[in-house]
Amino acid sequence: MTERTFRYFWDTTDTQRCLAPDRWPSNPFSSIAATGFALTAYGIGAERGYVSRDEAAARTRDCLRFYWQAPQGPAVSGVTGHKGFFYHFLNSEDGTRRGKTELSTVDTSLLLGGVLFAQSYFDRATPVETEIRDLAEKIYGRVDWTFVQRGNSSIASRNGGGPKSIAMGWYPERGEGGDFGTHDWVGYNEGMLVYILALGSPTHPVDTDAWDKGWAANLEKDWGPYYGYEHLQFEPLFGHQYSHVWVDFRGIRDGFMRKKGIDYFENSRRATLSQRAYGADNPNKWKDYSADIWGWTASDGPGYSEDQFSVNGTPRSFNGYMARGVSEHRVVDDGTIVPTAAGGSIPFAPEVTIPALMAMRSKYGARLYTRYGFKDAINPSFTFTEFPSRSGEVDVQKGWVAGDYIGIDQGPILAMMENHRSGLVWKVMRKNPHIQRGLKRIGFTGGWLDDAK
Repeated sequence: MTERTFRYFWDTTDTQRCLAPDRWPSNPFSSIAATGFALTAYGIGAERGYVSRDEAAARTRDCLRFYWQAPQGPAVSGVTGHKGFFYHFLNSEDGTRRGKTELSTVDTSLLLGGVLFAQSYFDRATPVETEIRDLAEKIYGRVDWTFVQRGNSSIASRNGGGPKSIAMGWYPERGEGGDFGTHDWVGYNEGMLVYILALGSPTHPVDTDAWDKGWAANLEKDWGPYYGYEHLQFEPLFGHQYSHVWVDFRGIRDGFMRKKGIDYFENSRRATLSQRAYGADNPNKWKDYSADIWGWTASDGPGYSEDQFSVNGTPRSFNGYMARGVSEHRVVDDGTIVPTAAGGSIPFAPEVTIPALMAMRSKYGARLYTRYGFKDAINPSFTFTEFPSRSGEVDVQKGWVAGDYIGIDQGPILAMMENHRSGLVWKVMRKNPHIQRGLKRIGFTGGWLDDAK
């Protein structure tokens, strides 16, 4: 499984400009976040012997050269990013901003996860590996985190101020000097990595109020029980996975988790187990759900949102790409099963996630599991062949299956499988001084962090 998923990134990522496709084989544009997973995949591939270390290092060096040299600035088009951040999606032809996509703080953070992994993994005194470390330092150090923090005068003058939280994105064409929109990284979600990197910056860090008065200001509202597991809740499992790809949260705690007596790793374990319990219960009576067939996160879907279908006598609607998931606060479930939900949670609960992946592979065979591992999703309940799906194939007996793999869903499967098998990504990132600095400034203590030098 890991080699197939590694080959997705190795085969499909453009070697000239290092533009990992958002999805494949349709490949409409590149995703900055998928590129972060590709950079992580290269080290995993070298460690596993899928490619040589020299091949992985050369590919990584060329990738970092591109992102260091790519044009930055406040222009609406023709640039890759601004203030060290990168646009969410980039044109596959030249690596410049795709349409009116946002300058994305979280997608830049996922790219930086791969950049800093490369910095710490390629630690030899060769010219190529030395250049990798230098380029990684430059790319990370260029990011001006203060630019995207509420409460700074530049943001307050356009958005009316607010707490110390970090904005999700920036749009250069909106108003004079651009606009940061209305959404910030607040509450339990994948934005944890954004804050670790923002506080760990050696050049343009935000202060600790960003965490205390921003992301973590009101975590208690996200805490509660679901299917017998009390935890910080966030419906799609990617929110419990992405930061954990690069940060080993086992045994380290911030102030909130010290009060709860657990750590964020245990929290993600409980979220995973609660999803599996929901699948076993199957309250909405979707086809194939069980204790072994389950998993919901952001994914493709059949693509019909109107209530024009009937499944087991009940009116149903089916969505396209969206963030699916379940919690006590909200259930977003249209019968679509997403392999990366279990695959990206392997280290948290291997006793239920690995059997889930094996069951999916056995039940759906080459229709779901093929050249690069698992396609993005499957919906056995959508058997309506008279309604062709633009996102996949529909069979009157077997239902819908996605046509694409998606980079940000492939990445967690590969990285988290490797973290389960060897702890590679976690071991490497525990050595990174920027990750250490960010965690310590937030107030994390305990475990490996207390021993870090």
